Amino acid sequence: MKLISMIVAAVTLAGSGAAFAQAKEQFFPLLVYRTGAYAPNGTPWANGKQDYIKMINARDGGINGVKITFEECETTYAATDKGVECYERLKGKGATLFDPQATGITFALTDRVANDKIPLITLGYGLAASQDGGVFKWNFPLMGSYWTAADILIQHLGKINGGLDKLKGKKIAIVYHDSPFGREPMALLDERSKMHGFELVKIPVTPPGVEQKSAWLQVRQQRPDYVLLWGWGVMNSTALKEAQATGFPRDKMYGVWWAGAEPDVRDVGEGAKGYNALSLNPSGTAPKVIQDILKYVHDKGQGTGPRDEVGSVLYTRGLIIQMMGIEAVRRAQERFGKGKVMTGEQVRWGLENLALDQKKIDALGFAGVMRPISTSCLDHMGSSWARIQTWDGAKWNIQPDWYEADEQIIKPMAKAAADKYAAEKKVTRRTPQDCQS
Repeated sequence: MKLISMIVAAVTLAGSGAAFAQAKEQFFPLLVYRTGAYAPNGTPWANGKQDYIKMINARDGGINGVKITFEECETTYAATDKGVECYERLKGKGATLFDPQATGITFALTDRVANDKIPLITLGYGLAASQDGGVFKWNFPLMGSYWTAADILIQHLGKINGGLDKLKGKKIAIVYHDSPFGREPMALLDERSKMHGFELVKIPVTPPGVEQKSAWLQVRQQRPDYVLLWGWGVMNSTALKEAQATGFPRDKMYGVWWAGAEPDVRDVGEGAKGYNALSLNPSGTAPKVIQDILKYVHDKGQGTGPRDEVGSVLYTRGLIIQMMGIEAVRRAQERFGKGKVMTGEQVRWGLENLALDQKKIDALGFAGVMRPISTSCLDHMGSSWARIQTWDGAKWNIQPDWYEADEQIIKPMAKAAADKYAAEKKVTRRTPQDCQS
């Protein structure tokens, strides 16, 4: 009997040790698309996120001593059902938060995460109305949405024409990915069209966008003053090739920030010269965070992808996204206990209380990569700045002026859309007490 008791005690101790070891690991599920039509764009994004985790573990020993673990799950981007399947499979492993990497998947998960109490980071994409944290408690469109992107592009077109009033009578076409991603900016563009008197021509492209002959025939027929390109993946390079073939000036084309990376223009080269796109972040290997990635990850043979990809536009955006998630955990630890594993609810609090000022950004190695960002209970976006970059045939050149989306237009739109969502879903707007919890 004594022997049995000893065996039971030993098994119990071993089990508790395993539980303790597991409890000291912060798990990040990584939804990715390394296969399919969107792989050239999705892969560097995914590699950046994974390399940042590896760097934090190697350089810092994790988050205040808590090791970070991760597991990838392939969604192929366009397969919303696969995204939901990945979410359901990984959420039970102690998921900290999810970055769906697709607007369609974000739409499909928004109701689920509210029930499961797991936050979504949708940096620069997703549901624009979810900047309203009073209704969307679990969604975080950090650094911008498709409404802010569209708003900044219209501001820029106004500026280069001598004022927004000068857009009256102009024709602006949007060639867009016919999906939730491509349709999301329409509400803002419709609003700006009414305000400034320009004609908005909407030209859908069937995903993935390898066939665009009919779309560019419409461009030729409509003869717009400008074309906004709301593309992703192979659609972007195809659009630029079609613009070249039909003779539409590339310097009259302006892409969203998901249409302004190396894979979009590399194969087009000189044919894309003059093309413009929004920029959330620059490329290059000068930032300290990039140097640390090379030192602690790639120099050790631990890089997720090729070394020459490090510092590219989408790779760096992956670093930013993963940094935001890790800093949300770190912020949560300040309130709920340093050196402890944070739950989804605690990480949500961390995301609502991000305070990345310039000093903090510099310390994290992101000087010159991004602007300061500060969130709150009601503001789940925190920042809405972007610049314009232009392709010179060989590289991107970022223009110095920053634009900030006009919150006087966007906030009322976001509140109206959030209130409509709340009414449809029977969601109660958060109280001041809830914001303090």
